Amino acid sequence: MSTMTTSPTLTPFAELLDLTDKVAVVTGGAKGIGWGITERLAQAGASVLVADMDDETGVLACKALEVDSFTARHFKVDVADESQVKALFAFARSELGGLDIVVNDAGIFPSMPIRKMTAELFDRVIGVNLRGLFLCTKYAAEAMVEQGLGGKIINITSIDALHPSMVGLAHYDASKHGAWGFTKNAALEYAPYGIAINAIAPGGVATPGVAAMNEGGPQGADAAAAVEAFMQRIPMRRMGEPDDIGKVALFLASNMASYMTGSQIVVDGGALLM
Repeated sequence: MSTMTTSPTLTPFAELLDLTDKVAVVTGGAKGIGWGITERLAQAGASVLVADMDDETGVLACKALEVDSFTARHFKVDVADESQVKALFAFARSELGGLDIVVNDAGIFPSMPIRKMTAELFDRVIGVNLRGLFLCTKYAAEAMVEQGLGGKIINITSIDALHPSMVGLAHYDASKHGAWGFTKNAALEYAPYGIAINAIAPGGVATPGVAAMNEGGPQGADAAAAVEAFMQRIPMRRMGEPDDIGKVALFLASNMASYMTGSQIVVDGGALLM
């Protein structure tokens, strides 16, 4: 009678989510979805560089991680600025010793209908959400190729990359459709170097940015009402939490996703089913 034995190449279960000795950069990593991702990568053992425009919040985020004996650094960066992005990855390598994981989370979504949208606002959203994604991917991948050890790049897109969620986000939707297209082509280009590039498409997530939309304000669209109406269409009947995205980012950053590249994982409580 034959017996089955464990494959000698099988990664031990305890190591599947272990990011010990890995260096991760998370843009927009000090709050919201980015913070949910930062926490999970740190818990898995990665040294994390919190890259965020908000200096004060970035410093506080690192202090919170250090309380739990995690290794964290903060770097203030505007991802739409090429020189700042170059400096970000140079800092990661010099201060933390390398670069293994990059999560492109930095993004903005000021609600404004097209009829009231200025070219300046459109350009800024595209600049942060798409140009920033391009710059961070380009210089992160360049560093990973130079190191010769492969790596993981995770782009945070949106369900708006697949279907619009509400009026007032045309500029945001354009950026996220572009981010998904860019992810696929970048994955094709960098696969031979052992660099896996995937995306996560969150649905509605309870973040400070969404809270700001709920407060209404001078926007042309009634953002608060639109957010409330959107939540009513979610089959799971709740908004997501940052950790819902953080756990999926950990999966993609780990050996659990060893044969994945050019994929987009939708995390939306079933919103796209409606």
